[in-house]
Amino acid sequence: MRFENSIRAFCALLSFVVLPLRAEELTIPGTGDGIEILRALASAFSAENPQTPVNIPPSTGSGGGIAAVGTGSAAMGRVARSLTDSERAQGIHFMPVFSVPSAIFVNPEAKIHELSYQQLRAVYAGEITSWQEVGGSDLKVKIVRRENEDSTLNALRANMPGWKDLVITPRSKTDVTTQDAIRSVRDTVGAIGFGPFTNALGEGIVVLKIEGKDPAKPNYPCAVQVGLIFKDAALHPGAKAFMEFVQTAKAKAVISSFGAAPAGE
Repeated sequence: MRFENSIRAFCALLSFVVLPLRAEELTIPGTGDGIEILRALASAFSAENPQTPVNIPPSTGSGGGIAAVGTGSAAMGRVARSLTDSERAQGIHFMPVFSVPSAIFVNPEAKIHELSYQQLRAVYAGEITSWQEVGGSDLKVKIVRRENEDSTLNALRANMPGWKDLVITPRSKTDVTTQDAIRSVRDTVGAIGFGPFTNALGEGIVVLKIEGKDPAKPNYPCAVQVGLIFKDAALHPGAKAFMEFVQTAKAKAVISSFGAAPAGE
């Protein structure tokens, strides 16, 4: 009996020693801006750190990420806007990761590849109602916009000539997420929309040059900064390791491959 008990104790100890450490998943909720880039960064990090798989779930908006971090339901969030004074007062910190140009894109049937600043403003104001008026197809212009708090819309208002006081035509469709806006333009003949640029954006839609400027080039006039938010007390070792990873040369190469600019560059 003593021998059997010793064997059982030894097996129990052995199983304890050889069991792998429990994975500490890091889920980062928030903005849909730059989601493809963040998922690529998460994949690259998780490949090197299997003990900390990183999950980038579908968009809940910057506000959703801030709420999750503020209430403690997430150790880290993702945002595409600056924090307010009241959010910083909660102990939430912001770390920039990359900037993405604010792209304008159209359904391919519009047969348009470039607009001037004045033409773009007139389209969104509802003054231009057919693509034929700007050299495209004889198709009705269908406007896809975002809600007033959207980060890309705010960046356009701050940086795109003619957008500061632009009143977007009420004959427009409002989408809540970047992915919804892309889908609407892709699926609707004559549609135009806007959102954060990535090199993968051109699949099924046409990304426009504005005043001859390509969003994939450095001289494009408008971009959105995407970053991670957190509270110091909530950061576990895996979260800290991911924050360090996104600042490495390897992570910056991933970011650049999507046409975005790493923070500080």
